[in-house]
Amino acid sequence: MTAPIPGSPRPPAVERPDALKGIRRAAVVVLIASFSVTALVGCVVLLTSGFGETQGRVILTTLLIGVFSSVSLCHLAVVSRPVRAVGFAGLAVSAVALVLGLVLIWVPWGAGSWELLGQAFRWFGTAGIVALTLAQVNLLLLLAGRRRHAIVRVGLPVTIVAASVVALMLVLPVVTEGAIPGSGAGDLYWRLFGVIGIVDALGVVALPVLARLLRAGTPGETGAAPVAPVAPVAPAAATLDARIAALSAATGLDRETLLQRALDAFEASSHGRP
Repeated sequence: MTAPIPGSPRPPAVERPDALKGIRRAAVVVLIASFSVTALVGCVVLLTSGFGETQGRVILTTLLIGVFSSVSLCHLAVVSRPVRAVGFAGLAVSAVALVLGLVLIWVPWGAGSWELLGQAFRWFGTAGIVALTLAQVNLLLLLAGRRRHAIVRVGLPVTIVAASVVALMLVLPVVTEGAIPGSGAGDLYWRLFGVIGIVDALGVVALPVLARLLRAGTPGETGAAPVAPVAPVAPAAATLDARIAALSAATGLDRETLLQRALDAFEASSHGRP
């Protein structure tokens, strides 16, 4: 193998779109399968009236796996882009939430493990909130790295910050067991949470629509190649075309035949010169 020459530019990293496509396809298959199992178990329970603890755990497990697959698709949307670190972070947090959820569902919690159960719920809630927020952020980051209108360039970081603040304001009461915001500042806290949540929701709904509309209406950003201006036809060329058209009408020969005969005659006359 030939060693690279010092100082020479490194070749670009080779992406693996096939592997990424396979992972996305697997996530979609798991998503459909999990919801199908949930629907099947629900139908069996309704028809047999044999709902028990095991059936409930199966339904919760399949729902949890289905939600995990849906969120993972949002994270996988950016792993082939420069912001892939956020996607991998979202996958890691989602995996933690999945494991904690399975533990909460299947571990037989006894009367003496309520404190441990409460801690598991708090960690699961925190991981779930962070995973959902990162999924939202990753979908918004699909708009990054492209030429956009100023309102989209400004609105994108504002929406991401709003989503982060909303997640933080949800995590704090979960982690502190309600100590934050407390009873005194609770009203102001949740009013502020509502305002920031509205900004977040507005950005999530409006930014993709604006990006699409502005991209379609801005020249040079539709992805189509620019149309080259048509050069004006020279007068001599127009006269020549008119002569060829008149001769074609008089002789009944098409344009290509006339040109071919003219070239043959010119070559014959050129070869006959001394």
